[in-house]
Amino acid sequence: MDTRKLIDLLRATIDPNQRKQAEEQLAQIHKIIGFAPSLLQVVMMNDCEMPVRQAGAIYLKNLISQNWQDREAEPGQPMPFSLHEQDRSLIRETIVDAVVHAPDLIRTQLCTCVNNMVKHDFPGRWTQIVDKISIYLSNPEASGWYGALLCLYQLVKNFEYKKVEDRGPLHEAMNLLLPQLYQLVAQLLPDPSEQSVLLQKTALKVYFALTQYTLPLDLITKEVFTQWMEVCRQVVDRPVPPAALQPDEDERSDLPWWKCKKWAMHILYRMFERYGSPGNVTKEYNEFAEWYLQTFSSGILEVLLKQLDLYRNKTWLPPRVIQQTLNYLNQAVSHAHTWKLLKPHMPAIIQDIIFPIMSYSSEDEELWTVDPHEYIRVKFDVFEDYISPVSAAQNLLRSSCKKRKQMLQKTMQLLDQVLNNPATEPPQKDGALHMIGGLADVLLKKKAYSSQIDQLFIKYVFPEFGSPRGHMRARACWMVHFFSEFHFNQEQVLAEAVRLTTGALLQDKDLPVKVEAAIAIQSLLSDQEHSHKYIEPQVKEIALELLTLIRETENEDVTGVMQKLVCVFTVQLTPIAVEMCQHLAGTFSQVLDTDEGSDEKAITAMGLLNTIETLLTVMEEKPEVQQLLEPTILQVVAHVLQNELQEFYEEVFALVSELTSKRVSDDMWKVFELLYQVFMKNGLDHFTDMMPALHNYVTVCTDAFLADEKRLLAIYNMCKEVMSKDCGEDPESHAAKLLEVVILQCHGRIDQAIPMIVELAATRLLRQVRTSELRTMCLQVLIAALYYNPHLLFSILDKRPDFAEHFIKQWLHDIDCFLGVHDRKMCLLGLCTCIRSSPLKISDFLFLKQFKKFFTTLYSFNLYTSNYNTKFAIFTQV
Repeated sequence: MDTRKLIDLLRATIDPNQRKQAEEQLAQIHKIIGFAPSLLQVVMMNDCEMPVRQAGAIYLKNLISQNWQDREAEPGQPMPFSLHEQDRSLIRETIVDAVVHAPDLIRTQLCTCVNNMVKHDFPGRWTQIVDKISIYLSNPEASGWYGALLCLYQLVKNFEYKKVEDRGPLHEAMNLLLPQLYQLVAQLLPDPSEQSVLLQKTALKVYFALTQYTLPLDLITKEVFTQWMEVCRQVVDRPVPPAALQPDEDERSDLPWWKCKKWAMHILYRMFERYGSPGNVTKEYNEFAEWYLQTFSSGILEVLLKQLDLYRNKTWLPPRVIQQTLNYLNQAVSHAHTWKLLKPHMPAIIQDIIFPIMSYSSEDEELWTVDPHEYIRVKFDVFEDYISPVSAAQNLLRSSCKKRKQMLQKTMQLLDQVLNNPATEPPQKDGALHMIGGLADVLLKKKAYSSQIDQLFIKYVFPEFGSPRGHMRARACWMVHFFSEFHFNQEQVLAEAVRLTTGALLQDKDLPVKVEAAIAIQSLLSDQEHSHKYIEPQVKEIALELLTLIRETENEDVTGVMQKLVCVFTVQLTPIAVEMCQHLAGTFSQVLDTDEGSDEKAITAMGLLNTIETLLTVMEEKPEVQQLLEPTILQVVAHVLQNELQEFYEEVFALVSELTSKRVSDDMWKVFELLYQVFMKNGLDHFTDMMPALHNYVTVCTDAFLADEKRLLAIYNMCKEVMSKDCGEDPESHAAKLLEVVILQCHGRIDQAIPMIVELAATRLLRQVRTSELRTMCLQVLIAALYYNPHLLFSILDKRPDFAEHFIKQWLHDIDCFLGVHDRKMCLLGLCTCIRSSPLKISDFLFLKQFKKFFTTLYSFNLYTSNYNTKFAIFTQV
């Protein structure tokens, strides 16, 4: 392969004017043997300009990701392209060297290549990767260490989530590499330089991936484990150089010194939580957990308390380090041994660490002021809870107060002092209320505290609804939410809580307050039935305000509030149902049109679709309203299906199912055509989700279904596609069920289609079937055809030698697999049809031989026990 030509083509892909033509030429030549190794050669050419090398690295990554694995051809399809073994062999020989010597800008792409290659070739075709990594790690030349560690990380990552029995090749490799990894880290620990710490961080990531879900005790002995724990202890304990504190706080966390501490804390917490916590580990780690607790508790806790002391004295620490430190302490609260060490420090931790963390911060104030939408996103992001020091602090507070004596009393004394001190600033008052709300479930179980909740709200919470500071009004709403399960001793307190919260939603100017108020209203509706009468007079205004709030914030939690409101106040909201639906549909379109935050956008959009479905469902008894909602909903359905937005298919198919549950309009038949087009293009994996709607089209309006023969053919083609492709037996069972429904629903009206349907079921029955569910469903298709017209069925089966006999034998053999009422009914109807159809060419001995089993099984069909003698009489008369 001419590398000069390849360089020119890659350079052309960067030029918008030449990109299309260059990409077409690359598509024509990428299958040529030698192309992929030449591409790697270009990527590693130091004299080639970097944008070209980057373009080559990206192309190579995609080529390997899509075409490295050998794949079998689909029936009737050409053999799919995969890289020639000659090219793969050359790349295997050089890829580790490439990662080692590559600049950072292209190293990431090459690491992805290594990951894909390991996934498909290790250990079978590529054991040499272990030797390559080992050579670089043992080489005193430091320039090769980082690339080798990155390759090792990709190797370990491929086995990170695999079961113990599937990790053998990795453990065999780590027998050689783990000692080398430790020696390298031990050698690097005294060196605080940025490059050294970067290597240490990468080594810790490797060890974390190796041990996160399985701790191989044969590989990691107690001696080896102790070595690594000491490494992590030292990394957490050591001070950072001045360079680590020079950048702005927002940028510091990305520096190697802090990342190294973060990964060391990840390991310390994971080892304690998963393997070192007696009573919380699987049985193979019981002895290890006891050893861990006695061996490491004192040393690790000493270091972590030292870190918290630094934080208390205003030394900056990364949020993730604080979070993991608090997580470790939270785990330590549960064990008597570690609690004994922790107990003397806990009051100070609550006062000087937890309380400030849970208070309203200057960062919160800045975000609230500058970007309230982002403030809402952060505060209501469920994933933020997994990495937030605030959540970790709240969990530690709750655990200590719930599990350890006197901690609740001491904490409440502290918070009482804060709330009653006239000098307390609003951020600290916010923190006190935040801590009290975080302890709500603990307080409500203690009579001494639960009896004072009314006064807590009257004295400290309700006044904050009138605070000039928005965050205090939001905290007041938050308190209503967290104490929503508490049944106030005085009815007027509940009434006031509802009045103030509703007022915050309808009248407050700050979006975060409105969102907190909306969530609080949802909690009251769920937990306080008495609150409904106070909310009902304003329910229309609340609904319309929620619609505006959903559109403005695109927050999924608020869509949940709307769903609850619609379910509770269906009658009251019926007059504005169409307006609500139009608003939700408009917001859905708006969400799809925004570009940022694709994952959050998808979640919000799904919430909107679910809310529309809820609205449609609660109007089930009002067909005239559903009919008015249909045109708006169809716009949403058409938008999703026509634009192939597959992430929303499940929700859209549910809407179609709901719209066809009682009637099928002319517009809905147009949707049926669209469903068929979507299925044949890219909807094969969504057949199960589509099934309820397809069932409705067949059963709800059968005359219209049969009025156009293309509709029956479409159902057949979809079922054939599912039962012919390797989709899994669950979708195949659904397809067979749909065929049975068609036969039963269209009795005597589809003679021309019966042969095709029977052939499809018979063909699938003769192939390997792993589950009794699929086999039973295929049998039921044939039984339905038997019930439809026995002579027609056996005239079709006679074209297959001995299949009629095979069908009967299989049916009688599996008779105890017909479990549901419908399945048993079909089984009995089919057997009775056989008994009454004397001219059939079926040997009588097939029935006589299975006589005892048949009637034993029949007797076990409890619903039909009373008919036992009747069935026996029919049989004896034949």
